[in-house]
Amino acid sequence: MKTASDADTVTHPEGQGRNPESRPVGVETVPASASWTKAEPAPLMETVVEKANMARAYHRVVANKGAPGADGMTVHQLADHLKQQWPTLRERLLAGEYHPSPVRAVAIPKPKGGTRQLGIPTVTDRLIQQALLQVLTPIFDPDFSESSYGYRPKRSAQQAVSAMKAHVGAGHRWVVDLDLKAFFDRVNHDLLMARVACRVRDKRVLRLIRRYLEAGMFQEGLAAPRRQGTPQGGPLSPLLANILLDDVDKELERRGHRFCRYADDVQVYVRSRRAGERVMASLSAFLENSLRLTVNRAKSAVARPWHRGYLGYTLTRHKQPRLSLAKTSLRRLMQRVREILRRGRGRHLRRVIEALTPVLRGWASYFSLVDVKRPLEVLDRWIRRRLRCLLWRQWKRPGTRRRKLQALGLEAHRAWKSAGNGRGPWWNAGASHMNQALPRKWFDQWGLISVLETVRGLTRSS
Repeated sequence: MKTASDADTVTHPEGQGRNPESRPVGVETVPASASWTKAEPAPLMETVVEKANMARAYHRVVANKGAPGADGMTVHQLADHLKQQWPTLRERLLAGEYHPSPVRAVAIPKPKGGTRQLGIPTVTDRLIQQALLQVLTPIFDPDFSESSYGYRPKRSAQQAVSAMKAHVGAGHRWVVDLDLKAFFDRVNHDLLMARVACRVRDKRVLRLIRRYLEAGMFQEGLAAPRRQGTPQGGPLSPLLANILLDDVDKELERRGHRFCRYADDVQVYVRSRRAGERVMASLSAFLENSLRLTVNRAKSAVARPWHRGYLGYTLTRHKQPRLSLAKTSLRRLMQRVREILRRGRGRHLRRVIEALTPVLRGWASYFSLVDVKRPLEVLDRWIRRRLRCLLWRQWKRPGTRRRKLQALGLEAHRAWKSAGNGRGPWWNAGASHMNQALPRKWFDQWGLISVLETVRGLTRSS
């Protein structure tokens, strides 16, 4: 373990050689006499600013890219900034005198309507938060519940979905679906810090975490102070949320319940509606009285699992339930496809398909657990029809349409008749002449991936 007098250096992950001149991010050695006198002897902050830990944090922040914070600095400017500022920054951290900058407020749309406010820290603060996260995670994560899946190493939303399926398949065919109202905006700082302090003794680290919680938020050019909440957008916020909500997990485990929690999305699985209503009442009281969190009564419910989606999935009614797509997941993807095609009306089809491919592949990867394939078949057909509609619009004139259809294999009379039918683009995109001219095989040759086949391929490989 290093002490405050150690001369640590932050290096770019690709430049960790011994020659300091070859390091894109680096600082000169800081003598022990330069350390601030307020530095405390507890070692955790020394671990945070240790060279290897900061290098890992730098690599992660740069890889994540992300928007600039309130100071306008980008991740590409971070290296040059650290070359000049790291000695002072490191000493301030070791002395417990570093104060974070206010975060930049950004509103993003929620999947189910409305907006969610993110707080984007400066790149420097993202680096420090990431370094803190890497040190704090091994301290807290091993004691988190096995039923907690969100923002944890080697845990995923797909594991939570698989656990949901297993609980319902075991006969717990009622779900208590809890929605916490504006959870990240309502976290009580004192309660959270009390839980952090149970494991962390270094007062410099505790002060720094509280300063991150209390850092103001820039809105319309003014920094508004914050008395509660942990803004979404910084690397440290998910861990802090898990630390606070671990109390919920432990309470549910103490009562012997089956449940899944992914961040603030909590579902408890029981055998009857009456049991579900009891759990809903007692758990709501626990959240409101012990953690000072508010349950959104309008969005929470005791219901059958197939009436409540979870993390984009839903279940069928079968005795051994099967995973299917939640309708909202399908609608969100369709909206994303529409946006890409709307931008591609004047672009070559190959460019449009290149823009679609990562979206479809990423979506298929997340939903690779789906057992019910019918919605995926419908989705594939709908995407091909949208592309035919795009081409029909691009062809514009009847003469152009006739020539294109003939070039794609339609006989002359049918091509002439189809090109001048006077129907709209969407009707023609689904008509037999466009399906014959542009079959699935044609789109395959142009590189359009099938969501269904991608999901099947991922399922077979897993």
